[in-house]
Amino acid sequence: MQLGIIGLGRMGGNIARRLMLNGHTTVVYDRNEAFVKGLSEEGATGVADLKALVAGLQKPRTVWVMLPAGAPTEDTITELSTLLEDGDAIIDGGNTNYKDDVRRAKALAEKGLHYVDVGTSGGVWGLERGYCMMIGGDAETVQRLDPIFKSLAPGLGSIPRTKDRAAGADPRAEQGYIHAGPAGSGHFVKMIHNGIEYGMMQAFAEGFDILKTKNSENLPEDQRFDLNVADIAEVWRRGSVVSSWLLDLTADALATDPKLDGYSGSVADSGEGRWTIEAAMEQAVPVPVLSTSLFARFRSRQQSTYGDKMLSAMRFGFGGHVETSKK
Repeated sequence: MQLGIIGLGRMGGNIARRLMLNGHTTVVYDRNEAFVKGLSEEGATGVADLKALVAGLQKPRTVWVMLPAGAPTEDTITELSTLLEDGDAIIDGGNTNYKDDVRRAKALAEKGLHYVDVGTSGGVWGLERGYCMMIGGDAETVQRLDPIFKSLAPGLGSIPRTKDRAAGADPRAEQGYIHAGPAGSGHFVKMIHNGIEYGMMQAFAEGFDILKTKNSENLPEDQRFDLNVADIAEVWRRGSVVSSWLLDLTADALATDPKLDGYSGSVADSGEGRWTIEAAMEQAVPVPVLSTSLFARFRSRQQSTYGDKMLSAMRFGFGGHVETSKK
């Protein structure tokens, strides 16, 4: 298939590369001309503006927007809506608030345009590992775009199949992508995914903080342990109940920088954690772990701990996020 891609940063560029490796063609645009030039040299068709991108696509056109949530995405989709034609589709693959998806889908439908929201997880590793995708939109459009999603997804891989999974269950879930429901549902599921991610990361950070400070002078001398946290992370990766990709990233960081001196510990939040708490409040669902993990990030920007540096290390590991040092 042919796909237009707007935004060639940490994830957008690798989405284009993975698609091209799987036989698809891409027309790409980014304000950074160097990104466009680089992908053009790898086989993409690079263009200088949105009008040229739309002109370079065959009908029915599909454009994947991979930009930061908020004004960059909103303004781009608004401009695209004036350039695309009846039957064309816009995919928002960023981390948009699901309520914006619901609004956009209605507005674009009035122009005959289809809107698909794709919660995309995979970070800087997506080119190699594939992308886990949670998709919202009308079933017909999602099915038409299935070759795109199937190529981007990680596939069944080596993960054992779930015992007793129903024979009639949607096979796409095992491949690493699902059609969650109507517009907005894909980003809603991804939002909760990120909220859970906050809690899991915070649990690792706090646990390793306890391990690291077990040699504190405030403890009785015979209860002080000088523990090798890098080895602990490594052994937990192998057969432990807490083994996970986040633990893999933690072990990588500790192997190269046991004191985590290369990380600020001033931990950012990108919005989804806050939106998860808002959704919990709207639905009257108690979420003490998720809310505390969000507040811990706020506190880290005032005074950080070893555990906060571990959060910074994990965020860099999966997403290439570089934390800003405290002023």
